[in-house]
Amino acid sequence: MASNLETLVTVYGGSGFIGRSVVRALCKRDYRVRVAVRRPELAGHLQPLGRVGQIHAVQANLRYPTSVEAAMRDSHVAINLVGILAPGGAQTFEAVQARGAGAVAKAAAATGARMVHVSAIGADENSLSAYARSKAAGEKAVLSAVPSATILRPSVVFGPEDQFTNRFAALARLSPALPLIGGGLTKLQPVYVGDVASAVADAVDGKAKAGATYELGGPEVLTMREIMEIILDITERKRMLIPLPFGLAQLQALFLQFAPGALKLTPDQVVLLRSDNVVSDAAKAAGLTLEGLGIAPDSMEAIGPQYLWRFRAAGQFQKSA
Repeated sequence: MASNLETLVTVYGGSGFIGRSVVRALCKRDYRVRVAVRRPELAGHLQPLGRVGQIHAVQANLRYPTSVEAAMRDSHVAINLVGILAPGGAQTFEAVQARGAGAVAKAAAATGARMVHVSAIGADENSLSAYARSKAAGEKAVLSAVPSATILRPSVVFGPEDQFTNRFAALARLSPALPLIGGGLTKLQPVYVGDVASAVADAVDGKAKAGATYELGGPEVLTMREIMEIILDITERKRMLIPLPFGLAQLQALFLQFAPGALKLTPDQVVLLRSDNVVSDAAKAAGLTLEGLGIAPDSMEAIGPQYLWRFRAAGQFQKSA
């Protein structure tokens, strides 16, 4: 049996939040890792995750298929992690999450490489959300080019440097009150980034079903209100939680979409919050979940204190990298 050291895995978007954990997981399993990113000179932070020479960063932009193909050269497995929460300039949902995913899949097919594609729970070609529609289009493009690809759909992902828990913890430091869009009743199933990375690595190992779509969620289904309460409890802050109707939130988002940092809120994100984001009963019945892969997911309450301590009222604020 060939050693993992003989297997080259190209990770598109490997320098991002999820990418860092995926690269770490792959290195622990002795794979050779090629990280394909737009700015490889800014990916030096990945080197300590593996042994000398195990990680190599190359330039690739999903909007330019030629660069995607070059990054795939001689690869045995392709992993696509590239995604955006809000469009900006040429980086549109369609360009990045739909056509971009297709470009990676076509390059993988041409090379004969296996593929793992990370999408999102809620991907739906009929959704009112442009984000969700582009995720669905990306899945379709991937399976069209590589029918044996494994699709992983996580719920909202949390962990160090995430744009979810860290964002609300930062807002809690800046504001005496926090809004609960739609009353905070939307249900989510927050999943730890380390568990998502383990699922990706398992798929690379060949433990996941070819051509299957897995839904990845944490051990608990929580409402947005419950999540905010957990974050406030961990950061030891007392803040008012004020219900904000969807209509008013949509109106505010027309202006906040241009705001910086933690204050940013887009109309499309408000649309997403109108629907629950949890693992389906169908996925559970088919064993297409973290548990189906033999992974016991970690909860936000267990992991959050490890990195949200920096936002505690008694401590000195430290901006997340």
